[in-house]
Amino acid sequence: MAAAGGCGPGRRWVLCLWLCAALLPRAARALTEGLYCGRRVCYEVLGVSRQASKAEIARAYRQLARKYHPDRYRGDPGSGPQAAHEKFLLIATAYETLKDEETRKDYDYMLDHPEEYYRHYYHYYSRRLAPKVDVRIVILVTVCAISVFQFFSWWNSYNEAINYLATVPKYRIQATEIARQQGLLNKTKEKGKNRRSKEEIREEEEEIIKDIIKNKIDIKGGYQKPKIYDILLFQILLAPFYLGKYIVWNCWWIYRFTIKGQEYGVEEKLYIIRRYMKMSESQFDSLEDHQKETFLERQLWIRENYEVYKQEQEEELKKKMAMDPRWKRYRRWMKNEGPGRLTFIDD
Repeated sequence: MAAAGGCGPGRRWVLCLWLCAALLPRAARALTEGLYCGRRVCYEVLGVSRQASKAEIARAYRQLARKYHPDRYRGDPGSGPQAAHEKFLLIATAYETLKDEETRKDYDYMLDHPEEYYRHYYHYYSRRLAPKVDVRIVILVTVCAISVFQFFSWWNSYNEAINYLATVPKYRIQATEIARQQGLLNKTKEKGKNRRSKEEIREEEEEIIKDIIKNKIDIKGGYQKPKIYDILLFQILLAPFYLGKYIVWNCWWIYRFTIKGQEYGVEEKLYIIRRYMKMSESQFDSLEDHQKETFLERQLWIRENYEVYKQEQEEELKKKMAMDPRWKRYRRWMKNEGPGRLTFIDD
């Protein structure tokens, strides 16, 4: 009964061997339908040996291509045009496989080591799906496009800042006075043959005022005049220089102020204050000069003084928010009708 109901030791061994054989990778020759020339050997398709040169392979391909081209070759008796088309594609695939040195190496390796099934699939599809264009060219074109967009975007912001400053009475009056002192506005009101319309005179005066504002006013921060060295392309090219400069500057800082214990200068004090405030260089440069003088007077480069200043600024901000009518309305709304409250309206 036990022998009939179960399986003996011999049958168990047979079952284990069958499972192992099913799980082991099979020969690549039987499982390469989708690789290269499928179950056909590419050398046999072109009628050349494995030692054939590139010239011999190309000559064999041209001969077969002329012979089996779909426009000429109608197929064997009993086969349709589809068979002729497949024959031509097989010849083209064999040539594409063998004309490239790297692909031919992979194919020869597959013929010599058919058991490395997964390696052959990886190499085949990695080459097949690899980008045809050099990645370095794509990166270079992308960086150049971003740099051009950056530069024109910054110029647009700079022109917007100039147009805005030309409408501010403080700067417009100063620019107008400078233009009158230099005699630039008198030239726009010429008479005789060179006489122009009021609209043309107004436009020229506007351009003169904007030019004076550009030359006399130092715009800092995000609206400053763009420089070509600030775009991404030059930043990447000059990255080694900036890195070396940063390392040298840090070594100089440590040697001068940590080792020798020298006192900080004005620039060093402002740098420490900017670091404490967590502001970028352009943000800090956009501050007014009297603000920076206040920072120096209060000695904010000393950590304890800066913490006191920071606490004062936070308290002042709280007072302003408490006195702001909009902030009061917001707090009243949060208290009466804000999130977390349910209101029932009787019809």
